[in-house]
Amino acid sequence: MRRRIIIVTAVHAPSAHYLPDAHASLCRQELPEGWEWHWVVQEDGKGDEVAPHVPEDARVTFRQGRSGGPGVARTIALAHADGEYVKVLDADDQLPPGALARDLAALEADRSIGWATSRALDLLPDGSTAGFPGDPEPGPVERGAVLDFWKANGFRAQVHPATLFVRRDLLLSLGGWMALPASEDTGLLLALNATSRGWISPEVGLLYRKWPGQATGQAAHVDTAERDARMAVVEARARQLAHFNWRYPAGD
Repeated sequence: MRRRIIIVTAVHAPSAHYLPDAHASLCRQELPEGWEWHWVVQEDGKGDEVAPHVPEDARVTFRQGRSGGPGVARTIALAHADGEYVKVLDADDQLPPGALARDLAALEADRSIGWATSRALDLLPDGSTAGFPGDPEPGPVERGAVLDFWKANGFRAQVHPATLFVRRDLLLSLGGWMALPASEDTGLLLALNATSRGWISPEVGLLYRKWPGQATGQAAHVDTAERDARMAVVEARARQLAHFNWRYPAGD
């Protein structure tokens, strides 16, 4: 019996033309014997512009739905996530070779670890890459460590939430991604860290594309009032989860 990693991607028309690059990066992944990946591409809306860019591959499922933002699209995609693990991959990003195998190995080796992240590099328009200053120490991440760092460093976590690899049962228990117009992935990262131990890989696990049309480059993303509200609810959720002391695995 084959075991499966579900790759979840939210996409809208402006980023759809990057899907073939994301698919190519998945095709370069090598997994242990008995494992396979399946890519669930969920359009944030119902238009005609995305489908032509979805690769023809039996391992790819394409769905459409009401527009609600990337968090809503990823969460509704979980209806088709029939694997033990879920890996997020934004439509405009790419996975370096070996990324899936490293994440899988970390969680298969230790049941107390609920999620994994990795280093990320910016993928610049000219094809070059650039790193981030102050990469975190690799290895286990204890509960609460991400929230503490995030709060002390201007609401910037030490790991990129777009690199998340997570146990499906844990992800569903937390309700998927937060219902926010942005920072929905940061909200999930902090909720995961409030309830379970994580893992940081020392290897680069994501090429994060920088381009003018990306959501994080828009003026609305840095609107002060909205950003303050997003950060407040993200923090409040994580702190309440920690207060209730619900832990993964259950019983620990």
